[in-house]
Amino acid sequence: MRSEIMNDPAGVLIGELKNLQDIADCIKPSRADVPVLDGIDVYGETLSLNEAGGGDHIIYVDFQKRYDLQARIERADAQGRDDIVENLKRCRRMAGIVLFDVSGHHVTDTVVAAMLHQAFLVGSLYELDMFGHITKHLFENLNTQFYDSSSLHKFATMIYGEISEDSTFRFLSAAHPAPVVFSYKLDRFMPVSRELCTSFPPIGTLPSNNTIDWRKTQSVLGFKDQYQLNEWTLMGKGDILLLYTDGLSEHMNEIERYFPERLERKVRELKHKRAAQIFEGIKTDILDFAEPADDVSLVVIKRD
Repeated sequence: MRSEIMNDPAGVLIGELKNLQDIADCIKPSRADVPVLDGIDVYGETLSLNEAGGGDHIIYVDFQKRYDLQARIERADAQGRDDIVENLKRCRRMAGIVLFDVSGHHVTDTVVAAMLHQAFLVGSLYELDMFGHITKHLFENLNTQFYDSSSLHKFATMIYGEISEDSTFRFLSAAHPAPVVFSYKLDRFMPVSRELCTSFPPIGTLPSNNTIDWRKTQSVLGFKDQYQLNEWTLMGKGDILLLYTDGLSEHMNEIERYFPERLERKVRELKHKRAAQIFEGIKTDILDFAEPADDVSLVVIKRD
C-alpha cells in the first residue's frame, strides 16, 4: 500500500494540501467567536489569497465566552488576590482582538500562523491565572520565542487590541498598519497623532530586552524596547474603527490604490449598517476594485 502512495506524488501532494486546509479551518474564527459587548458591534474575516490558507490570521478573545471568569474570580477571592479579582471583572466588559500577518502569502504560512495562534492562547491562560488579564509581557515572550524558533527571513506583523464597553480601545502594534477611525458625525476618517500610534519591530525580528532569559539570546542587531500601549476612544455614536492588514492598505488596480480614499467613500456609504454588513460591503467593493495580490484581513468595530 505504501509503495502505491509513493508512486503517486500528485496524490501525496493533494493529501498534504487537504491536511493543511484542515489545520487552517481548525484555527479560523467562526461567527460564534466574534465578541459580544454592550454598545459595541464587531465583525471581521480574512480573505485568503489561497483557499487552503495563508499568513493572515484573526483571533477573537471574548473573555466572557472563552473563559470561566466567575470560577477564576472565586478562586482569586479565596486567595485574597483583590487585584486579580478586579482585573477579571473588567474582562467581563471588554474583548481582545489579535491580527497577525506572517511575511509572505504562501499556503504553508498557515503553519506559522497556527504556531502563533496556539502560543498566544496558551499564554493567555497563564496571564489570566497570574494577573487576571492579558499583559504586555505575554507579547515580549511571544516575540522572543518566535525570534528563537523562526528562520531569519520569517517574521510577522501583529496588532493586539482590547475594546471595552466604554468605547476605549487599547492596543499594541508590532509594525502593523495603524487602525483608522471613521467619524459618523463628520463623515470621514479622522487624523490621529503619531504619538498615539506607537509601533515596534515585527514579531521575530528583534528579541525583547526585558524577559528574564534575555542574556541567553544572541542578537547581532540588538534588542527591541518594551512594548507600549496606545489608547484611543470612539467618541461619537456610530463611530467605526477598522483593523486591517497590508493586503488592504496596499490593494490597488492598474492606476490607483484602494486605501484610503475609496475605502473612506465605501464606509461613508455603509456607516448606517451593522458591523457585519459593513464588512460584507467593503469585501464586495475590494473584489470589484481589483483582484487581491495578498491575503486581506479586515475587522470592523462600531460604537452602537
